[in-house]
Amino acid sequence: MSSERRRTECVCINLRRMSRVVSQIYDDALAPAGLKITQFCLLRAIERLGPASVGALADDQELDRTTLTRNLALLERDGLIEQSPGADKRMSVAQLTRAGNAAIARALPHWEGVQKELRRTLGAETLAQLSYIHAKISGVAKASAS
Repeated sequence: MSSERRRTECVCINLRRMSRVVSQIYDDALAPAGLKITQFCLLRAIERLGPASVGALADDQELDRTTLTRNLALLERDGLIEQSPGADKRMSVAQLTRAGNAAIARALPHWEGVQKELRRTLGAETLAQLSYIHAKISGVAKASAS
């Protein structure tokens, strides 16, 4: 398929295409560590937040709870996290296991390599524009959810 036929003015399609390409770059880089970028991001969020509720993780990762719960179940199945009831029994809290910490340590150099390469390729100005675009789109999403 020619790139001409793939062009579209649809913001959603263009952002989804970009997201898939970027995710694949990270997935390829993290493959030697046995992780996907979605797993790595969740593990790093739990590492950063400490034992975290599903709600806190959903907010942090801007994910719906259903998707997050499914992803956490896979991490738990693989022994990378453990989930336990929170102070409120209706709430679940996720925390890293030793295997989860080890997975982060294995993957981090691969992730850092991709980060460095993409930062170099895109440059500071483009990265700042991407952050700005994210903030604008998040604002639209929050306004439409109200």
